[in-house]
Amino acid sequence: MPPRKKQAAVPSESVGAATTMKELKDTLWKAADKLRGSMDASQYKDVILGLVFLKYVSDAFTERRRELGEELAADGFTEEQRVLMEEDVDEYRSEGVFWVPKRARWEYLAAHAKGRVATEVESEASIGQLVDEAMEQLMGANVALHATLPTIFNRDGVDQRRLGELIDLFHAARFSGVGARKARDVLGEVYEYFLGRFAAAEGKRGGEFYTPPDVVRVLVDVLEPFQGRVYDPCCGSGGMFVQAEKFLERHDADRQAISVYGQELNQGTWRMARMNLAVHGLTGNLGPRWGDTFARDLHPDVPMDFVLANPPFNIKDWARSAEDARWTYGVPPANNANYAWIQHILSKLAPDGSAGVVMANGSMSSNSGGEGQIRANLVEADLVSCLVALPTQLFRSTGIPVCVWFFAKDKSAGHAGQPRGGDAAGDAAGDEGSGVGAATDRRGQVLFIDARDLGHMVDRAERELGEEDIAKIAGTFHAWRGSASARDAGLEYEDEPGFCYSATLAEIKDADYSLTPGRYVGAPPEEDDGEPIEQKIERLTGELFAQFEESARLEQVVREQLGRVQ
Repeated sequence: MPPRKKQAAVPSESVGAATTMKELKDTLWKAADKLRGSMDASQYKDVILGLVFLKYVSDAFTERRRELGEELAADGFTEEQRVLMEEDVDEYRSEGVFWVPKRARWEYLAAHAKGRVATEVESEASIGQLVDEAMEQLMGANVALHATLPTIFNRDGVDQRRLGELIDLFHAARFSGVGARKARDVLGEVYEYFLGRFAAAEGKRGGEFYTPPDVVRVLVDVLEPFQGRVYDPCCGSGGMFVQAEKFLERHDADRQAISVYGQELNQGTWRMARMNLAVHGLTGNLGPRWGDTFARDLHPDVPMDFVLANPPFNIKDWARSAEDARWTYGVPPANNANYAWIQHILSKLAPDGSAGVVMANGSMSSNSGGEGQIRANLVEADLVSCLVALPTQLFRSTGIPVCVWFFAKDKSAGHAGQPRGGDAAGDAAGDEGSGVGAATDRRGQVLFIDARDLGHMVDRAERELGEEDIAKIAGTFHAWRGSASARDAGLEYEDEPGFCYSATLAEIKDADYSLTPGRYVGAPPEEDDGEPIEQKIERLTGELFAQFEESARLEQVVREQLGRVQ
């Protein structure tokens, strides 16, 4: 055979290439909604997300097969040689593409969307049975998908006719590239969009597997995980990891520079996370199975550089042991696991690690069950780096006001964060922009940010933080910390009344270790309207007396009307 030359892949245009991403997502969602019927929400979610995943895997495989054929033809391989090499599993896996057996490919399923008719060589089968078999074959052919994919398509609750119609509708949409975009990026957006829609539809329960992307962005943009181990002890559907990858992509950094570790209690959510990581090309260690983080840590003795977490708020029923070695700063109360999550996270951090944790606002000031003393111990240990009070209504699944705790094992000048990519030797030498050895020493201080007035309403029930809002929070933190991103942007920290304040541990102690930002940042300065104070007092007094007179007049009118009725 002639030697092969590696060629750049030419992205194929999808059937709906002219369609916008929003239209594609909305169309697919409407198509998926046809299957809802009598199915309960959790089963419906698993069916739809599983089908979207199967469509992506098959389209990515088909695209790689086409590219491979073109590469082989350009290198002078014969048709017979090309056919043989197109069945070489390594030609797909080496490009990060899952191997898809023939009966698991979308073309085969689309051809039998109404079910398979019995022949001399094949038995009759419903489309649900064929999809289940496709899932089994995919898991058997790809170790990374073992015990991940749903096999629930042939159950009594799944309408086979509507399932077939849905496959027909999905068949028109290709995830094998929209313009120059990778199939993985397209499917990733669709998958995240569906997760968000399911979370909104399921209400409070939806919060178990989904954290709004803008909230995750606050954590990621503050922590800046350029390299190292990234961990989430209650990872839900894996949104923290996806946003960490997107952070690296936005900064043109190596997406393989982070290693992902996570754990999830719910079996179905654990499967969703495995699929989510797979479609984003992330190799993650979520443990061999789902499991309770408090009962059994699946990643013992693995020091983490970054922890990103949105634990379930105020859970009362949790696997508590008073003798647990993780309770370094005090035993958490049996009826609330908030400080158990915090201490577990701190126990996982490497000596220069940092963490961002979404918590209910009550965690900042609660004194019940010994929580006040635990909080005091955390402050005195100088582990708390920053507290951010977030706006209300960011979570459609809960009305509980939330905040973000940021922790750092070392707030000295030598630990500003991770290098921002580029030449490793230059970074190590302390070059400008490396982020190493150039921080502001913040030992004995905590930054408070009151971001409750940020964001905008996207509908009557939900608020969203925009790019500028997230940049303001993250920029304030990095200016305070003196990190590389702040130096690159020319940012310098100053206390801003009503928004941010750098407090000493002594000030926090004087406040009885309450960590509510509003207590420290104070009120924003009132705008000067140019009216002299004497004139303003005279004007307002006159307006007040006028209101009194009008009130008295209206009272007299009411009395007269009542007198006529009697």
